[in-house]
Amino acid sequence: MSDLATVIEAAAALAAAGGLGYAKVRAPRVFWSLAGLPVARVRFSVTYRSTMDVCGLTVQPSRLRAFVVRNVARRQDVQPVPPKVRRVRGSSTGMRVTLRLPAGLEPADVAAASERLRHAWGVHSVHVMEIKPGFVELRMTGYDVLRRVKMPRRLPRKLMSGPIVVPVALREDGRAFVRDYQKIPHALTLGANQSGKSMYQRNLIAGLAKLPVGLVGIDCKRGVEQRGYAPRLSALAVTPDEASRLLEALVGEMEARFDLLSEHGATDLWCLPAKVRPMPLVVLVDEVAELFLTAAKNDEERRDRMVTHMIRLAQMARAVGIYLEVCGQRFGSDLGKGATMLRAQLTGRVVHRVNDKQTADMGLGDIAPEAVFAATTIAPDRPGVAVAGDSSGGWSRIRTPEMSPAHAVAVCREHAHMTPHIAALAPFRPLVPADPAPAATATGPLATPVPVAE
Repeated sequence: MSDLATVIEAAAALAAAGGLGYAKVRAPRVFWSLAGLPVARVRFSVTYRSTMDVCGLTVQPSRLRAFVVRNVARRQDVQPVPPKVRRVRGSSTGMRVTLRLPAGLEPADVAAASERLRHAWGVHSVHVMEIKPGFVELRMTGYDVLRRVKMPRRLPRKLMSGPIVVPVALREDGRAFVRDYQKIPHALTLGANQSGKSMYQRNLIAGLAKLPVGLVGIDCKRGVEQRGYAPRLSALAVTPDEASRLLEALVGEMEARFDLLSEHGATDLWCLPAKVRPMPLVVLVDEVAELFLTAAKNDEERRDRMVTHMIRLAQMARAVGIYLEVCGQRFGSDLGKGATMLRAQLTGRVVHRVNDKQTADMGLGDIAPEAVFAATTIAPDRPGVAVAGDSSGGWSRIRTPEMSPAHAVAVCREHAHMTPHIAALAPFRPLVPADPAPAATATGPLATPVPVAE
């Protein structure tokens, strides 16, 4: 009987070990919660002081402290002082530690030692965030969260507090990457073919389709990317000629909204009373290079006119709730006059895998030079991985979750009833293909499609 019990216990131990091994590969969140987090917390607690000491993150104690140690505690060895641990919290992706920095240390000192801390505590990554003067948070991830992207179920209320906030991707520290159009009104997305650029756009459009905003599409590839989103688009241009007229109409809409602001003495769209406030607009430009390139001398006038309209929108339209999302493979001075001026107004930057360093430098070199190298090292077998930065100089690696074109189209059809009617853009309203399912849910004048102007 005792032999049978021994066999059962051994089999159970082997099964548990095999289950943990399987979970480490197939379900890293489960493995981290069951085994990785307890081990990491114990390792952190036991080795904290010595790790901080060898990483150079300690300071000599003050004279008062040294006096107390020598005369009250009767000890001659006065040890250096590490940052004081205020709080340790575990999560399904890692661990967060709040530290109080002693006098003489700054957040940059801790950030410079993040790679050494990662190896010392056996975690996948360590990111340092300043909370307030004198306090930093170590955000550790127990595994590569970008290998299989799973967006957090609940997002912090503070992160989603704006009127137009869309969670688009996952950061490498486990937080959600969001597009907050009040904080970063205009953005540029770059990436080579098969880099995941379209996946990023699908997640963005699917998120925007659920919000009370108007969507405007400019896709000069005959609409192959954006035509499926037609039920949720207030306007769509699929050729350079249509794009030129649509941009002119957007500038006219912008000027009309400025008149409305002046009428009510408001400084921006969100200061207007809700009953007179126009619907915010997000202009989605796919393959922006198509707007700059010309095949004949006669096209140059149209190109200059389009570039001028886009620069005006980028410079002034934020106040009236018109935002630009510009996407392309390359975007620099080699496109022609006005490209650099327009790029300077696009403060949000997302750079996927690129074919050359110059393209990465176009997207990130003027806001976060140290992020250029990170963008050039993205592996080809990891589509959707990108480097996101903004004008503050901060940057991080992100990855968008997989989303099929059919799913994005279905979301747009489901929320087609939210498409606003904007008189200035009515001639550019795309023709929606007949579909019994969405037609049953769409009611009122917004359900009536208007063909694109010829």
